[in-house]
Amino acid sequence: MITDSHCHLASYKFSRAEVPDLITRAHEAGVTRMVSLVTGLDDLHANLEIAAAHPEVAVCIGIHPCEVHEAPDDAVEQLRAHAADPRVCGIGETGLDYYHPAPEGWNEIDFRERQRLFLDEHFRLAAGAGLNVVIHTRDKSGDASFQDALAIYKKHAGKVRAVFHCFIGPEANAREVISLGGLVSFGGVATFKNAADVLSTAVALPLGSFMLETDSPYLAPVPHRGQRNEPSYVRHVAEHLAKSRGITLDELARATTTNALDFFRFAG
Repeated sequence: MITDSHCHLASYKFSRAEVPDLITRAHEAGVTRMVSLVTGLDDLHANLEIAAAHPEVAVCIGIHPCEVHEAPDDAVEQLRAHAADPRVCGIGETGLDYYHPAPEGWNEIDFRERQRLFLDEHFRLAAGAGLNVVIHTRDKSGDASFQDALAIYKKHAGKVRAVFHCFIGPEANAREVISLGGLVSFGGVATFKNAADVLSTAVALPLGSFMLETDSPYLAPVPHRGQRNEPSYVRHVAEHLAKSRGITLDELARATTTNALDFFRFAG
């Protein structure tokens, strides 16, 4: 009973024809629910179609921060029409990405400001729809994107919860998110030998404060590091964290799935 709280089943790295096999392999690995994230208007309908065909898949709708320059100004408003769809369980993937350079025709200041504007609009959409928000942050160094996203989250805390997905920051940052009622999510990076700090944070946090994910097709965990990731591989993350925490796989799976059920407001 493991939940992959963040994957991209409509990614171009997965053909539509192989999605049923991906889901079958996930079931065989004990993964009973998957949340597939929209990254822009272009993959919105593909994600919804996958969820329609596979009841174990739910969808979050959003504009990825690396896509805001290509999205129309009313992109978040266009998402509003789908927020009440029963296949939709959250708003995202949104957030701030200060790792990638500004695209051609944009300067860094304006590109980051547009990301911040979109993130705030996603929070407003979520509040109106009664949903929660999935946040991406990434920096080349330091944690400016995290701090800026946290500041925007603070404006909406109490109305909306947020999960900072693929969390690789220090424990102190994770606890700031948790103090606002939010969650963090751990994926394949927590299994990397050169990411001991990420594992240390995952071990230190309360069981009720985090979820598991793959972010597939990206960031495959050990023993598949460097390969294309898929939802079934979240089991490796679960096994690694359970062993590191000194608890059973079942205990970790139940706790993190309960967190996902609550955050995404699944029926059960």
